[in-house]
Amino acid sequence: MGRNYHVAIAGATGAVGVEMMRVLERRNFPVGQLTLLASARSAGQRLDFQGTPVEVGELTEDAFAGVDFALFSAGGSISREFAPAAVQAGAVVIDNSSAFRLDPDVPLIVPEINPEAARAHQGILANPNCTTAITLMGLWPLHREFGVKRLWASSYQAVSGSGAKAIEELKTQVEALVRGEEAPCAVYPWQIAFNVIPQVDAFLESGYTKEEMKMENEGRKIMGLPDFRASVTCVRVPVYRAHSVAVSAEFERPVAVAAARAVLAQAPGLRVVDEPSKNGYPVPLQVAGKDDCQIGRLRVDCALENGLSFWICGDQLLKGAALNAVQIAELLVE
Repeated sequence: MGRNYHVAIAGATGAVGVEMMRVLERRNFPVGQLTLLASARSAGQRLDFQGTPVEVGELTEDAFAGVDFALFSAGGSISREFAPAAVQAGAVVIDNSSAFRLDPDVPLIVPEINPEAARAHQGILANPNCTTAITLMGLWPLHREFGVKRLWASSYQAVSGSGAKAIEELKTQVEALVRGEEAPCAVYPWQIAFNVIPQVDAFLESGYTKEEMKMENEGRKIMGLPDFRASVTCVRVPVYRAHSVAVSAEFERPVAVAAARAVLAQAPGLRVVDEPSKNGYPVPLQVAGKDDCQIGRLRVDCALENGLSFWICGDQLLKGAALNAVQIAELLVE
């Protein structure tokens, strides 16, 4: 019998925090004690874990005594403020924000891609951006076979990527519009219901958004490819849960669809759903709530040398966040 661990979740009442708790439960992670932490206004709530209510405490610097693993999903500024205190208290931090991802001393991990990098941690490990993680689940097996050089992608990102308030905003807007009323906007600059918004995160001077550059910057680090290039347009769509990405990738070597399909069929955490004649391709409604990403619409790209186009969907609260974080903890428990 292995030992049990004291696990803390910072940001426990948010969409990802709740999912982290469910993933720990579902995967039978060896939790001996669970500490749930959130802002002062969320403290005192009770959340069920393994049939027992656990009271949410306030996230403070003193909250990590005796904690083995601290899973953070409360935003970058909170991670920067409290992760060092957790490490000081002896915990290993697995952070879901962008705060530490590009820090050279912090491993950025997708367990199916670079598990060995996790061992080099100095107390903090980072979870990648959700769209990046989902895309790389399809790209990495292809890269190992054909050698990726660069990609062009457009993302179709669900509102749950912006948190619980955004889910509520889409729901409220749809209901209001159906009744013929005005749709109030608070989370997004434009109405999201029956619309798409070609902006995820803040704009940079280059005209790309921060989110769009994560694919190149984080992709380089995770795959160990300093020259990898990615031109991405990130789009928010009126879907509740699960992100989709349309990808055209250029490789060092020619890619045949049958060879690509064979490689992808062996990849852990990925399901090939690619029977166009039967309307067989991934859709967000079918991957919502599922651990595996799904890939389809495989075709030789007609505009690139050695190009392959594909469509990939994944639940961004799971593989894009909570599941990946718990899988990182599992690597360290083994």
